[in-house]
Formats: sequence, C-alpha cells, structure tokens
Amino acid sequence: MNIVLWASPCFVMMLFAELYITKKHSKHTDTYDYKDMFTSLIMGAGAGIIKVALVKTLSAAIIFNAVYHLFNKNVGGVDMNIMGYESFGLAAAWYVWLICQFLDDFCYYWVHRFNHTIRFMWAAHIVHHSSAKFNYGTGLRNGWFTLLYKPLFYCWLPAIGFHPQMCLICLGIESLWQFQLHSKFIPKLGFLEKFLNLHTQHQVHHARNVEYLDKNHGGYLNIFDRLFGTYKELDENIAIEYGVVHEPKSHNPLIVLTHEYGDIWKDVKNAKKFSHKLMYIFGPPGWSPDGSSLTVRQLQRQLKQQKVAA
Repeated sequence: MNIVLWASPCFVMMLFAELYITKKHSKHTDTYDYKDMFTSLIMGAGAGIIKVALVKTLSAAIIFNAVYHLFNKNVGGVDMNIMGYESFGLAAAWYVWLICQFLDDFCYYWVHRFNHTIRFMWAAHIVHHSSAKFNYGTGLRNGWFTLLYKPLFYCWLPAIGFHPQMCLICLGIESLWQFQLHSKFIPKLGFLEKFLNLHTQHQVHHARNVEYLDKNHGGYLNIFDRLFGTYKELDENIAIEYGVVHEPKSHNPLIVLTHEYGDIWKDVKNAKKFSHKLMYIFGPPGWSPDGSSLTVRQLQRQLKQQKVAA
C-alpha cells in the first residue's frame, strides 16, 4: 500500500487551496510564483513516478524484504527473529506501530541531516530547498536521486524484526507529515511545539538566513534536533529569506536537478590534491581548502564573531 500515492490528489488540492487564499489576501500575494510553482509540480511528478516505479520495488521487494528474511528466519528449528514475527507483523499492537514510527523518525533525522552536511548528498537534496518560496508547491519539489539511497538508512528496522510493509507505511506517514509542514499560514501551536516538528520550525529549516542554516532536521518530532543540537525556533525579529545560499538561478527542472553536481565536478576537476577532491565530494557543502567558500559552521561562527564585535 503506497500511502503517498493515494494522498497525491489531496496534495494538489491543498496546493491550489493555498494558492487561492494567497490571491485573496494581499499580505501573502508573494507566496507563489507561477514559474516556480510549475517547476515544483514537475519535480514532484518526477519524484512520484520514480518512487512508485523504482523505489517501491527496491525498498519493498528487494532491500527491506531481503534484510528482513536474512535476519529473521529459522535456522535448525531456532527462530532467529529477535523481535518476533507475530508481534511485529501488520496486525501488531498499537504500541509496536508507535515504536516503529518513533524509530522511523530517528532514521529520518539522520538521513536528512546528512543530506545537508555531506556534499554529494546535498547535491541530491538541494532540489527541495532550491525554491525561494515556502508553500505547498515547495513541499512537492523533491529531488529524484535521494530516493535511491534513502531506504538504506532504514534497513536496520527490518533487520531487527519490523515487517517490511510496516516500515513502508511508517515511511509514508512521515512523508504525509512532511508535506503539510510547508505552509506559512499555520502559527505556533503552543505545547505541541515542545516535541512535534511543526510549521514555523520548518520555515526555519527552509530559510537561507545564516542563523537558520542546517537546523530542524526532524520528520514529525523535534526531539532529536533538541538532543543533537540542531533545534532552532523562528525568531520574529529576523526577516526570513527562503531558498539556498547558492541558487540554481533557473526554473529549468534539469538545471534545478543537476546544478550542484556540476559545481562538484568543477571543484573536483580543479582541485590540486586528491584529499581535496575527496573533501569536495564527501565534505560539507561550502568547504574549500583556502577559505574562498565557507561551510555553514564557518559562516555561523563568523556571524557570531561579528555580533560580538558589534
């Protein structure tokens, strides 16, 4: 069962409902740009086709099932499923589903954080952040190549006994939650902000303001952001700017999809040392051996020093 596929019509309806609202309220007329929106729709449609045609097969039929059956089987009459097949099948108790969903969010946090801090992964994920708008169209603007490696970060769940279909459903629920976060119309929600990843927190995540870069990586929880030091609340005194530091400067889907790979290739080709070539691929975005470009940590350290000096 592909939850995201069935929810796709709702995504589109929510997008056009938000678009209608923005045109009726002058305060939010800059929320949408039609060229930007159509680029997002094309990127979202492509990601959906790849997910249904390829990733569903890779993760469910091959990766998750292979891992599940490798680690959960009878050997000489001994049940090797350390979690218990019956307990973790689709008819599992409600608390088992909650555990799986909680662990799913843990996986999401780390793959999402690595998407921002390892450059070749950022090259795939930057597509989602490439719009200077924050709306439901941006929620649909997903990279295509992230879908090829994302399931690998979840393989340990079927390995310890969670049924592959349960893992996929939890992944689908995570995707539904992530989509609806892309709206400026939802204010802070009080007590829920203590543990849930909500709309204003996700605005921070999509901002290119130096203070906000690489913050709030959680799926539907902010617990792991708080635990690992990447949590940041929206500051009403900061004029938020959405998008990325180095923009693709194009609405062409192919350029949006590949421009960062092109930049990586140029840096690797011009690098003098092999270690530098590796850093341009596996190091953080913005890394350079001579400081000609800066990483997020360096930019934030620089900003902090400037504030202290002022």
